[in-house]
Amino acid sequence: MAQLRVHNFSISLDGFATGEGRAKGEFFGHAGERLHEWMVATDTWQSGGSRGVDNAFAAQYWHGFGAEIMGAGKFGYPGWHDDPDWKGPWGDNPPFHTPVFVMTRRPRPSIEMEGGTTFHFVDAPPEKVLEMARDAADGKDVRLGGGATVIQQFLTAGLVDYMHIVVVPIVLGRGVNLWTGLEGVEKDFHVEAISSPSGVTHVTFTRTTN
Repeated sequence: MAQLRVHNFSISLDGFATGEGRAKGEFFGHAGERLHEWMVATDTWQSGGSRGVDNAFAAQYWHGFGAEIMGAGKFGYPGWHDDPDWKGPWGDNPPFHTPVFVMTRRPRPSIEMEGGTTFHFVDAPPEKVLEMARDAADGKDVRLGGGATVIQQFLTAGLVDYMHIVVVPIVLGRGVNLWTGLEGVEKDFHVEAISSPSGVTHVTFTRTTN
């Protein structure tokens, strides 16, 4: 069966995946872009960038996926539901190039974008959304894109097969914490960690139990 995988999901040393004060144009609040500087510096994201361990992990983001699941928070800023023209922060050609299922309590008609991305807005529990995404993925894996609260829901439901978390050496102190309510989640996974010269640590979780 196609797997549900998380890739390149960055958190601070204290576990925050985004900061406070999110707004249009400030999608990570007071964290800014600091959580993702390691990734932007790689050759995968910019020609001539780093080619070490960070790049090896960053490149996996693109391989083997036929659909994506994300939350309403990743798709937009607080209040985007009231903006009928909002189509996400990625421009006319989003980087996904697959069907994307946006979990929201306020669904709207699907949006077809350039490059093969179509956003579908669904109000359903994780199990049902994953079923829809797997059907659309046509045998390929499904990427769980975040944000943190959506990943929490799928972890709690026991649906995540693989997770790549990047611990960035900054302390945010406030925001949305990935690990809230997930005490002991590591018991269901084989966990490995690889440190990078950039200062980040790549932590992988591979499910060992059903």
